[in-house]
Amino acid sequence: MRDLFGRRDLLADAPRVRRRLVAWGGEPVMVPHDAVLASEPTLQRALAVPADDGSKGAPDFTIHAAPPLPAGQLHVFGERHAVVARVRLRDPACREESRIEAVEAGWLFLAPAGGEDGWLLGIGGDLDALLAQSRLIAPVVEPIDGPPQAFPAAPRLHLPLVGGDWLACGTAALGFDPICGDGAAQSVRQAILASAVVRAIAEGGDQDALLGHYQAMLIATMRRHLLLCAQFYANGGQGNWWRAQHHALIQGHGWCTSLLAELPEPQFSLQGLRLVPRRAAA
Repeated sequence: MRDLFGRRDLLADAPRVRRRLVAWGGEPVMVPHDAVLASEPTLQRALAVPADDGSKGAPDFTIHAAPPLPAGQLHVFGERHAVVARVRLRDPACREESRIEAVEAGWLFLAPAGGEDGWLLGIGGDLDALLAQSRLIAPVVEPIDGPPQAFPAAPRLHLPLVGGDWLACGTAALGFDPICGDGAAQSVRQAILASAVVRAIAEGGDQDALLGHYQAMLIATMRRHLLLCAQFYANGGQGNWWRAQHHALIQGHGWCTSLLAELPEPQFSLQGLRLVPRRAAA
């Protein structure tokens, strides 16, 4: 993001996570980490992206970054929701530390939020039930009054992702399981590809081929994500919940594989922020 916006100082003053404590199918392990903590409002202020006043008239092409979409349906790979709540950190060491813990019927993720506060994410059940099974996270958090918020946590993909004069991007296109930690990076990669597709169309490129390339790349992205998630859910726990989630991920991976088998080989390649035909790239 710093490279894209030419901002080497972007979020330089933001709080950081320096280490990660993980208990996943075994004893806790501490590993080095280096992440920036930034909320959506913080990022928007830092980038200072001007709002569109809608005065440019009807568009020739639309990027849908939020539902509803003009056509298609959402495919979800698994049945799980996440519940997130604000907590107070009892241990000062947690102010620069994230914790991840697999329990009997789900998993927990704790991240600092600045100062003594943190965010606690629970997947697989309500937070009280998951914390009752926790040895790593429960002792270091104290709930803060306020209702928890829920959101879908299973990977999801909308198809089709494109139409004659539109494409879907961001959470309207797909959603990742938070277990992989790749959501922020994927959002940037997807935005680069979407903007490159629209630019190539505007410059006279083959619109059908470019939109087909975009959809194929996102299906391939989901396929890789499902395989990565399956590895985590295969060894996080042995109960029925873990087995059901793993089975759904493997089924989804096979479905994406069958979709890609019917599509042509990629016809374009990214060079910087532009899409070029593969024969030209070679």
